[in-house]
Amino acid sequence: MSSELKLAFAGTPELAATILEKLLDSNAFTINCIYTQPDKAAGRGRKIHRSAVKELCELKQLPLKQPASPAEIDQNDELKNTDILVVAAYGMMIPPTILNRPHLGCINVHTSLLPRWRGAAPIQRAIQAGDAQTGISIMQMDEGLDTGDILLQKVCPIVSKETAGTLHDKLAILGGDVLIETLFDINKGTIQKHAQNNELASYAHKISKAEAKIDWSLPAKIIERSVRAFNPKPVSHAVLNGMQMRIWEVEVLDGKSAYKSPGKVIASSAKGIDVTTGDHLIRIHSLQLAGKKVVNAAAFHNGHPHFSSIK
Repeated sequence: MSSELKLAFAGTPELAATILEKLLDSNAFTINCIYTQPDKAAGRGRKIHRSAVKELCELKQLPLKQPASPAEIDQNDELKNTDILVVAAYGMMIPPTILNRPHLGCINVHTSLLPRWRGAAPIQRAIQAGDAQTGISIMQMDEGLDTGDILLQKVCPIVSKETAGTLHDKLAILGGDVLIETLFDINKGTIQKHAQNNELASYAHKISKAEAKIDWSLPAKIIERSVRAFNPKPVSHAVLNGMQMRIWEVEVLDGKSAYKSPGKVIASSAKGIDVTTGDHLIRIHSLQLAGKKVVNAAAFHNGHPHFSSIK
């Protein structure tokens, strides 16, 4: 094999763009082809949105393909001239007919320690479950959902106030580093694959907006973890004292709540909004009213000094 691997890359969001940029900055590999999702209308104005990978390619003047469906990937058989297709949060199924088209197949950068959290939302589910750590898995792709052999894994701790946003950023950087290490090992012939233990597998279901509605009857620690897991998207939300709000940051207070009715505002001050749950109190530190900016508790209290007395 050549001393320099010839790669193709498929990815779409910011995580993929970070990984691709690290790959480019390494100057160690030739990237013959880059794929990303087609431009899509997004937001209230339905403006056309370009993927983060497309924006990076335009900045660096790199050729890019945007197939509209899996069937349109590699229509010109370009992957036959590559060694590996690297996939990172592409968001489109890679057809089985393509998995073995590159000389060494396709590898995936997955943001969990497989076989834990296979599927669409591994970052959010790890936080929501209270996992102490997660990581990056570089996996040889097969026809299953994140079931292929592991090439390399690296651990990333989940700290106490970790949000999906902060963990995403750490894993994007780590993902690029682990990918490059994996590619060097493949090129040297020192990579050692190992099969996943399917008995230990768990599935990270896609996050829905409906799921982000807070159920105050749940234990406070479950609510707190979900708030962090759904930050920055889709963001936990609730109606308190008749006001619809998105809730960005909370804290579990020590001691059992003396109030048996969950979802009741018992205090509101510059320190936060205290709400009853299934066990302990939760204090809201950061929130956002409909159509407004995100504010801290002190700013909210200034504008709504009698919020806790509203019935």
